[in-house]
Amino acid sequence: MTLLAIAVPLNIGYAQIAGLPPTAGLYALILPAIIYALTVSSRQVVASPDAAAAALVASSIGGLAVAGSASYISMALAQAIICGVLFVLASFLKLGFLANFLSKPILIGFVGGLALDILISQLAKMLGVKIDSGGEFVDKLLGLITGLPASNGWSLLISGSSVALLLIGRRAARAAPWALVVLVASTIAVSTSGLEKLGVAVLGRVEAGPPELTWPVLDWVTWLALIPSGIALTMVAMAEGLLIARSYGEKNGYETRPNRDLLAFGLGNIAAGASGGFSIGSSTSRTAAMDQAGSRTQLPTMVTAIGTLALLLFGTALLEQIPSPAIGAIVAVAVVPLLGLREFRALWQQDRFEFLIGVSCFLVTVLAGAIAGIVVAFVLALVNLAKRASYPAIDVLSGNDNPDSSLLAAAPPGQDTAPGVVVIRLAAPLFFANGAVFSEAVKRAVTTTPDVRHVVLDLEAVTDIDVTGAEFLTALVRWLEDRSIVLSYSRPRPEIVRRLNKFDIVTADRLYPTNRAALRALTRPAE
Repeated sequence: MTLLAIAVPLNIGYAQIAGLPPTAGLYALILPAIIYALTVSSRQVVASPDAAAAALVASSIGGLAVAGSASYISMALAQAIICGVLFVLASFLKLGFLANFLSKPILIGFVGGLALDILISQLAKMLGVKIDSGGEFVDKLLGLITGLPASNGWSLLISGSSVALLLIGRRAARAAPWALVVLVASTIAVSTSGLEKLGVAVLGRVEAGPPELTWPVLDWVTWLALIPSGIALTMVAMAEGLLIARSYGEKNGYETRPNRDLLAFGLGNIAAGASGGFSIGSSTSRTAAMDQAGSRTQLPTMVTAIGTLALLLFGTALLEQIPSPAIGAIVAVAVVPLLGLREFRALWQQDRFEFLIGVSCFLVTVLAGAIAGIVVAFVLALVNLAKRASYPAIDVLSGNDNPDSSLLAAAPPGQDTAPGVVVIRLAAPLFFANGAVFSEAVKRAVTTTPDVRHVVLDLEAVTDIDVTGAEFLTALVRWLEDRSIVLSYSRPRPEIVRRLNKFDIVTADRLYPTNRAALRALTRPAE
């Protein structure tokens, strides 16, 4: 019942953010949620439309059709189906690892940008200011600022009281359904005092009845135009959903299966598109609320589906007088934590480069839109990956007099491992991004160390060598041979030996099982 009390007002608000009728948010709580609950491996993750998904729907479809129109609704349904198909494909192809490309800084920036865009629209509702909710961020912000003189005092009073009740109530009794309390109290206030006549906007007529099975009829050009936004929605929901499922599974001691969870999201999204809802993902706030309430199964989701169906059958008249400022207040309070202010501050303290990645993603999402934001997110992820992979740890190992110890410590610059021998350890795969850096590091070690006759590459941490990496290694062998220096290899993995043989850059007499075996074989006897 707590989940029902939280989900109904939030889903109505998210449907409005998405430019869809309130029933779209409520329909998403019935058939999609039931199918998800019956197929998911996580016992606790709650599936539903969320603020980020709603904003993505609005920003991606807003340029193709007028919000609220029949074609707009059909596109939202088609978008959910596309997301579902992508989720199912990801499940069967076991592509859950792709979500790992959206690192925490990128998710913070992307979701934070969507949250700020949502917040502007909700502030307009709270103040009674009319803006184009489907417009660009800058246009909405200017519309809000220029509309401030025309704001409605009663709307401000309702929204201010709602925010105060939500914040104070959560401090006093966190488990109580304060969003429902706000909706009931504000609806009673508006309906009994006639505030609608004084300019306070209300939800209006909500279509009664259960969801009906349907299928969006669109031309193929429109279907293709929706694929990029479908990919963006899928990736964000995948990254967040798998992360939440894993974290709660670890916290409460049960196993989750990522590919099965992707299948559950896929079937749920297809059901949403076929029953009048819109794209669903994991709900962080509702999952946290259920965990605090002691839920360890998907039963709350089933109860919520039944309760929402009953509301659509018998209680839609109760929804018509819900004031829009109260809905705006509920959604605003819910999305403010998504701005990521604390997370950005932590990133600033922990890693300035990752902070800049998060801020860049945030600004692009706010100023250029969600699709541009997700494209930039992946580009930044690749840049971050390439930056880190391009500068792996490359150490000259120092020798010692203990024959039982491993050579692990790094030697000072210019010092050999043993007389005439330099052992160099590469702690990464050798591939196109770091081949040049690795080659220069070896040459620098050789030229700064006197009387080097042998170089030994410790390959224990090298898990792969690609074609470009092999070319750098071949060129390095020639450079060393020109200086009468022999290159050998120690501790290679079997698959690396096969790769080296395939590239024809190693012979069996140059392979050693350990660093100490290489030193014994290559160190000249004392005269």
